[in-house]
Amino acid sequence: MKTITKLALSGLFAAAGITQAHAHVTFVNGSVAEESTSVISLQVPHGCDGKATTEFQVKLPEGFVLAKPQPKPGWELEIIQGDYARSYDDHGTKVTSGPVEIRWKNGNLADAYYDTFNIQGKVSGIAAGKTLAFPATQLCGTDGKVAWDQVAPEGADPHSLKSPAPVLAVTAKTAGGHDEHAGMDMGGAAASHDAVVKVGDLDVTGAFTKAMLPGQPVGGGYFTVKNNGKADDMLVSVSSPVAGTVELHEMAMQGQVMRMRKLDGGIAIPAGKTVELTPGGLHLMFMKVKEPFKEGGTVPVTLTFEKAGSVDITLPVEAAGPAGHRHN
Repeated sequence: MKTITKLALSGLFAAAGITQAHAHVTFVNGSVAEESTSVISLQVPHGCDGKATTEFQVKLPEGFVLAKPQPKPGWELEIIQGDYARSYDDHGTKVTSGPVEIRWKNGNLADAYYDTFNIQGKVSGIAAGKTLAFPATQLCGTDGKVAWDQVAPEGADPHSLKSPAPVLAVTAKTAGGHDEHAGMDMGGAAASHDAVVKVGDLDVTGAFTKAMLPGQPVGGGYFTVKNNGKADDMLVSVSSPVAGTVELHEMAMQGQVMRMRKLDGGIAIPAGKTVELTPGGLHLMFMKVKEPFKEGGTVPVTLTFEKAGSVDITLPVEAAGPAGHRHN
């Protein structure tokens, strides 16, 4: 039975070989409402002439701002910062710069498979009926490259191009529609931020997470740990029944580049010091989430420290919002 299945798949791939060779990088869902925040998903259908894709780069167009990419297990994430051509409103704050290019690096996506690469961001200042092009490039080892970077003039058919950039259509808001980040009322969830959970010499406070946007496949987690003891400790692992895995991550600037990396060795909690997990810095990453986090709900988590041991905490779910806009 297994042999027959393999032969059937082999025949299918052979029949589709010509189509696969010319398949473009495209969006899973090719439209987004104006002045809204959502998760866009780019699908990479093949490698470079049979070679595995080891790096995927996406340039973000003007009008797609406040971007935050989804990390992928086994890939290094690089975020290129730059200036916007105009300023954008971020909950009352004028923003003139941010991520302009995302690179997933040092991975391995075999030519026989496809995968998706996800970015959360806001479409702003782009009228309904317009389009946004996201030039993308696949690198395959040291000498393979496929660029999807041709942008059609406004009103022209991008399918007429040999290597068209993925295009996102901007649509009008539906009746009663609104930006998912608007009205960030923390409600009852904020009330538990002052709770102190003790484990050994450690105090855990300020725990929270954020509601997941439509199409968002992963969630973040944040809290503060104070080490009142005289010995260093280490947060070595985290688990939750609502996620397949929970990883420890760090985002940090290296020159002009924002890099995200998984912290396999854990997060150090030095004696007498306080360590904060915040959006844009150290944080938890909930992978394979079973149900999207909803505002007003809670997320149970078990933290395991090297010396203090394990402790259960609860993360209230706040309204979705960009880094730096937590309301206390």
